[in-house]
Amino acid sequence: MSTCTKWVDRVVIQCKNWSEQVDYECTEWADEGSNQCSEWADEGSRQCSEWGKKCHWYTPWNCVAEWFCKGWYWVSKWVCKAWYWVAKWVCKAFAWVVKAVCVVWSWVVKLVCVAWDTLRCWAKRLIDWLTGKRRAKPRIRHVFVLALENRSFDHMLGFSGIEGIDAVTGAPTAVNGVDPDIHSNVNPADGTVVKVNHPADFFLSDVDKDPGHEFDNTLTQLCGKGPDGQVLDYPDPATGGYPPIDNSGFVTDYLDKESATPGRIMNCYEERQLPVLHALAREFVVCDNWFSSLPGPTFPNRFFLHAATSGGLDDSPSNLDLVAATALDGFRFENGTIFDALDDNCAGWEIFEGDEFPVSFSLSGMNLNALQGRFTDFSEFAEHVNDVDYDKRFIFIEPKYGKHEFDITGPGDFTCGNSMHPLDDVTRGERLIKQTYEVIRNSPHWEESVLLIVFDEHGGFYDHVAPGGAVPPGDLQTQSMNHHGFAFDQLGVRVPALVVSPWARRNLIDHTRYDHASLLTTLERLMGFGPLTERDKAANDFLHLLALDAPRTDAPETLPPAAESGFDECEDDDEPESAEGLIAMRSELVMAKRYGVYRERKVDELSVAPSQIGFTFIALLKVLQTATYPVREQWKRNFEDIKTGIDAAIFMTEVKLALRHGIDFNEMLLRSRKFERRAAGRGRGR
Repeated sequence: MSTCTKWVDRVVIQCKNWSEQVDYECTEWADEGSNQCSEWADEGSRQCSEWGKKCHWYTPWNCVAEWFCKGWYWVSKWVCKAWYWVAKWVCKAFAWVVKAVCVVWSWVVKLVCVAWDTLRCWAKRLIDWLTGKRRAKPRIRHVFVLALENRSFDHMLGFSGIEGIDAVTGAPTAVNGVDPDIHSNVNPADGTVVKVNHPADFFLSDVDKDPGHEFDNTLTQLCGKGPDGQVLDYPDPATGGYPPIDNSGFVTDYLDKESATPGRIMNCYEERQLPVLHALAREFVVCDNWFSSLPGPTFPNRFFLHAATSGGLDDSPSNLDLVAATALDGFRFENGTIFDALDDNCAGWEIFEGDEFPVSFSLSGMNLNALQGRFTDFSEFAEHVNDVDYDKRFIFIEPKYGKHEFDITGPGDFTCGNSMHPLDDVTRGERLIKQTYEVIRNSPHWEESVLLIVFDEHGGFYDHVAPGGAVPPGDLQTQSMNHHGFAFDQLGVRVPALVVSPWARRNLIDHTRYDHASLLTTLERLMGFGPLTERDKAANDFLHLLALDAPRTDAPETLPPAAESGFDECEDDDEPESAEGLIAMRSELVMAKRYGVYRERKVDELSVAPSQIGFTFIALLKVLQTATYPVREQWKRNFEDIKTGIDAAIFMTEVKLALRHGIDFNEMLLRSRKFERRAAGRGRGR
């Protein structure tokens, strides 16, 4: 979808929203006016009745006067009501005509846009051919990306002991893993040395706390605390930048999160626990120097995957950030996103979503792309990729982030997903990796594909490699989203990254330094367009890993099964939540908000998790796609009013009811208020 088509769709949506608002306000105005007609006539009729009290056989003129008076008011009432009725339908007809003109106009202009885009893309291909850019068919036509959640490199592969061939020098090498004799933290509670250890827990739900990974958490994890146990300042008063990094504060920060066993943050998985990830790492390329793009949480790091910038966001977004910075249209970046660049360069793309709330939907314009069918449920992934005519150049896969439930554990514990969130069962993510690989491997497009498996950030888990500095994106930033004054000149914690392709030599280990902008750099250089920001301009690409003379034929068609974790809380997770269950949940939450107690906990104690604010925003964008005026405005007000976990819980539950079952409590609320106003008007009339 080109910029031209997006502009047309945006204008049409605004036009439809305006016409719906006018239609609604016409009806409200006319109904209110009609009620006033009735109230005026009823009051006049009562005054006429005063003459009727004097109606006797000896004063017949009073009787006649009452009849004429009431008759006049009765006729006047219906003339008045008829006038409002006619005015209402004239007004509504005007709104309908405007809406119809917008739709017809959009059909015409879209045809022009399609014709222009077709000619533009033909011209681009011709120019590329004449200049030698596309005389040979590109070996890579499909770039797949599976972006998972919240795990550091050492936590996942630190004890893997993988040995192989250096991707650059061709010499024997090994992954940069952990050594218990060298890598440790000190537990400040008792002064004991906590070494890296194995195995790690398959999941932390009902086991321990979710590790911190916001900006301040990561600052402590990388830099430790001051001599008196105080949190370090950013920027560092001595340097004006990020404080010196020694990776010494992971246990300290987990202790601050009230973990019962803070040393758990140093634990790493064994190969038997992650057989799928290890099999791919040995079979293709493992990148052991890939860093998250900033020392912080999910949302800004995922934005770097999409735009080589976060637009100034250096922490999880808050309600005010979202409302002020996005105008409820999604996050905007000065130079757009990789999806915009692909559109401008005539390259198709698709996003597969594991659930209804993919992070990429929070980007500006994605509601328009969704209307064009560019968001597809992951259940259709195999069908699409196995189509011999599948022509998408870039395919981004969003995991299922969890049930997005709010219960006694707090708002949204992310269990029963497959994103590999720390609270969730890691083997569910292993099964997603296995399924994704096997679909691509056995598809007709395998020999023209590359799959990048990467984690957005470290999730609070230990890694021993100190991240280095970074090139700031250099684009315009929204200052209200920059909570810490971060300069974006520092990389975040190292994360796992695998490059999978038949064009990659088996058992390669790549020590090249990457961050998430490297994905964009690779796409830009592969497809022949320029960088979005200074960050991806300076980043390394991974095209050198796809250097074989011919595609391999020995890549496994299947991977080993995921391990058994013993996590049995999600046996029915494939079953959608029923309308009855969601309504019951909403009733419980509404009562809890009214009485201030939710399952023996005070409502004020149930704060909204920072990352969950972002998901409520995505839910808002989703529901606004189909909501009409004035229900749209009510949804916006509800989002802006989220203050506690209970507020967020009610909001998410109502969104699910609207999206999955067509039950919109906001619409019912507004109808109820309208009925009450009319009833009150009739009461005044009596």
